[in-house]
Amino acid sequence: MLKQLQPILTVSAPPHVHCGRTIKRYMLDTVLALLPAAIMAVIIFGMDALRVMALSCSVAIATEFICNKIMKREQSVDDFSGLLTGLLFAFLLPASAPWWLVFIGSASGIILGKMIFGGLGGNPLSAPLVGWALCRISWADFMDTNTTMLNSLLPAPLQQLKHFGLESIQSIDLSSLLLGQQLGGLGEVHIAALLAGGIFLLARRHIRWYIPAGFIAGLLVTAWIYQIIDPTMYASPLFHLLAGGSIFGAFFLATDAASTPVGLVPSLLFGLIAGAMVIIIRVYGIYPDGVPFAILLANLFTPLLDRIRPKPFGGPYSFENTEDTA
Repeated sequence: MLKQLQPILTVSAPPHVHCGRTIKRYMLDTVLALLPAAIMAVIIFGMDALRVMALSCSVAIATEFICNKIMKREQSVDDFSGLLTGLLFAFLLPASAPWWLVFIGSASGIILGKMIFGGLGGNPLSAPLVGWALCRISWADFMDTNTTMLNSLLPAPLQQLKHFGLESIQSIDLSSLLLGQQLGGLGEVHIAALLAGGIFLLARRHIRWYIPAGFIAGLLVTAWIYQIIDPTMYASPLFHLLAGGSIFGAFFLATDAASTPVGLVPSLLFGLIAGAMVIIIRVYGIYPDGVPFAILLANLFTPLLDRIRPKPFGGPYSFENTEDTA
């Protein structure tokens, strides 16, 4: 009887060597990068901020679990993507947000922004922004920090600029904005903490510099153009960068891997479009802070930007036909 020979080589699909990076590690590192801003939110806005963040994260995780059960899919709650979505959504809410608003927005972000497209990686729009847009359009009064936090002594720079003009913000110290001394989303206004978190993600190579750099450049250049047109009417580029959720959007919302393009040139263009749209919405729109809507609009350009690909052998970038060929 012949002894069965064991194969010397095992043929399998690549990659054959794992780099060590996992989705779970990426999500946990992003949550860790958001931790300083979350702590600052509790310090400045009190226990209401902790209530909003805890409820939003809990609802997001539970909603993803239920959706997986209904769709008979393998459970994915252990990859912490639902936790991150809930935390990002909470950062956009005022600390005064009622429980039902947090519940509806967080659940909608998971269902309409993520699970309806098949789960993580299939969403064409940023999931937390989908939940935010639904709440902002449907219940604008409850989402407005200027009307729901009247007992706060903090300034509301973007609301003041929108409704009372440039003179109303002349007394605001930009260094105080850097330290989060302003009304806005409970986590999005802590600029210094968010910068530290963004640098951490860049150092860990979880995000690339293309989109944040393009976003900030688009915002600063557009604001600078408007200031040149009329310096007595339009605020400085630095003010627009430090007020509201500009830094939060640049490092944590615009860098969502599923809803943003791939490659250097497409990513830079995506960031430039989103950053420029922030200023355009702030100048002409009815909403004081245009960051979430600007990123959602930029997400719609992602399929077009992804068609910009390099030619073979390192040739210049150009539009090419990306249709599948037999």
